[in-house]
Parts: sequence; C-alpha cells; structure tokens
Amino acid sequence: MCILFIANNQRDDFPLIIAANRDEFYARPTAPSHFWESHPELLAGQDLQANGTWMGVTKQGRIAALTNIRDPRKNRDDAISRGELVANWLKENNSKDPAVDAKRYEQALQQSRQQYNGYNLVFGRVNALQVYNNANNTTHAIGKGVYGLSNADIVTHWPKVTQGIDALNDYISNADKICHETLFNILKCEQKAPDEHLPNTGISYEWEKALSSIFIHTPEYGTRTSTILLLDRHNRITWKERCFSNSGNATETREFSFSV
Repeated sequence: MCILFIANNQRDDFPLIIAANRDEFYARPTAPSHFWESHPELLAGQDLQANGTWMGVTKQGRIAALTNIRDPRKNRDDAISRGELVANWLKENNSKDPAVDAKRYEQALQQSRQQYNGYNLVFGRVNALQVYNNANNTTHAIGKGVYGLSNADIVTHWPKVTQGIDALNDYISNADKICHETLFNILKCEQKAPDEHLPNTGISYEWEKALSSIFIHTPEYGTRTSTILLLDRHNRITWKERCFSNSGNATETREFSFSV
C-alpha cells in the first residue's frame, strides 16, 4: 500500500525531504536498497517477484515513488505490476530538457493507465516533481509545501496522512537541524484512526483499522521498509533505508550519499 510525505522548499538547508513507508506482505521476496547491477546509476530496493520497485532515485536526480490506490472492487488479477512504473522512469535516458522527459512519461502513463490497478506515481527530478493518479487520470505538481500521499489521491487526507503532514510540518518548522531518527520516528507511528474517521474503501472494519496507522503491523502484512531521502543545498542526496521484520522490529539500516 505505502505512504509518503514530502516537504518541498520548506528549508534552506534541505530543500527536499521525502519520508516514506513501504507496506507489503512479509512473504513477498524483496531486496533492500542497492545500486542495480543492470543500471548502476539507479538506487532502489527491488521486488524480486515482479522485478520492479516502490521508490528510487538516480545519480542524475530522477526520483519516483509509488502508492497503491485501495479499491478492491476495481482490482484486476491480470493487471501489470505497478512497480515497473517506478523502475521505468528511473531507467529513462536523460534528455537535454527534463521537462520534455516528464511530459513524455506522463503521456505514456495516461495511455497505459487501464493496464494497471489503481496507483499514484510521484515522479520527476529533485527540483520538479509531480504525482499522477491513474484512477482519476490527473496530474498534480508538487509545489512549495508539505504533502502527504497514501492510498487515495493527493487531495484526500485520510487521518494518518493528516497526522504525518502535521508532524513533519511541525518538525521542519522548529528544528535547528534535521535528524534522520526523528523522521524515522514519524514513520514509526502506530496510532490508529478513531472509528468515526476510518475511510470506507470496501474492505473489512478490521483491515480498515489495521491499515489506519502510518506504521502497519499485522501477522502477514505490514511496513517492510522506511526510507528517508534528503536533498541538501549543495545538491547532495542522502538516502537512508530501515528494514523491519515480521515482528515489526528494525533489522537493518542502509545509507547512501551522492551528489546530483
């Protein structure tokens, strides 16, 4: 399912901050973040079942991240894996005009949108991001501000989205320095939404409740990784990924840093 929060041009020291959780079945085989052998400029984890990814970045400054849209009534068993959409953008050859690249990819997403179950795709470059929603066939630019995106469109603020936006906005507005651990703590929040504020997405009450927190933990399904991406004023990216076991405990933290 996944959830992510973006602070764009809110601080001089870090003009871009992304904090994201990947939620998935624990049984689905996954590789942690690494530079892909087939594309050495591409940093991302990898879904070993479908060979796509949920979030990644390149040394040229391309970024992409995916959240699924929760609507089981419209899901198709024969749909293409959505993780390839992230990987395809990150593998794109760089042109002299990044805006042309993004527009071309947006058009490709529009043309193929019926082949996939519902998704939001954040994509672009470090200084120009947008989010495409295939269910609504809409694109929203990520301008200056703090954003949250879960399993509806970017203008629908479920309780956990609002909670994360408020926590991130409060932190970056008041902190002297940005600390990865505080951002990881925002992503580790397990507070469930009150029953009266639960969304109604066509699943059982028990699942709506379990999925209503930023960090998810059930016996079979939960938050597998938390990822922090920071872009500093010198165009240097720091990427930290924390992996979690099926007991909800952190098992590994990986860190990468490079200039774009």
